Amino acid sequence: MATIIVDRMLRAAKLDVQLYEEVEADESATGQAVGIVAMSAVAAGIGSGGGGVLGVLVVAGAALLGWVIWAYLTYWIGTRILPGPATDANPGQLLRTLGFASAPGVVRVLGVIPGIYNIVFLVAAIWMLAAMIIAVRSALDYESTWRALGVCAIGWVIQALVLAIVFSVLGAAS
Repeated sequence: MATIIVDRMLRAAKLDVQLYEEVEADESATGQAVGIVAMSAVAAGIGSGGGGVLGVLVVAGAALLGWVIWAYLTYWIGTRILPGPATDANPGQLLRTLGFASAPGVVRVLGVIPGIYNIVFLVAAIWMLAAMIIAVRSALDYESTWRALGVCAIGWVIQALVLAIVFSVLGAAS
């Protein structure tokens, strides 16, 4: 089992389109997707070098919650606002493909190396974005990468606005 998930993570990180099609259809891969998001989040927590064990757990929990929200938001945007002619998807397909798109985020653990934190996190973010675009294109059966990019961009703006509102409310409350 471990070799299967490692192989799939490597294929996801290599942006293997066939892998994203494979996990889209494999309902048993949802648990693997959860594990990958958790590993990526733990790597980010360790790579950020702060907060100790509690900080890593908070980052991991936030990443898992963000992944679920992102998948459902992407599902809604991709099937309601920008569906393609062949779009036929369910939220589970987005959960799986976007979970596997988190695989490149494992490299964020290297952020603990002095002097390279910013570059590691920037490279990981760009790499994960590329994986997410492929994941969205696969899960939503798009013929165009531009449509998948559009869905990701719209979702990012909405998520950023929601986070800004939440943080301003939390900031005002404290």
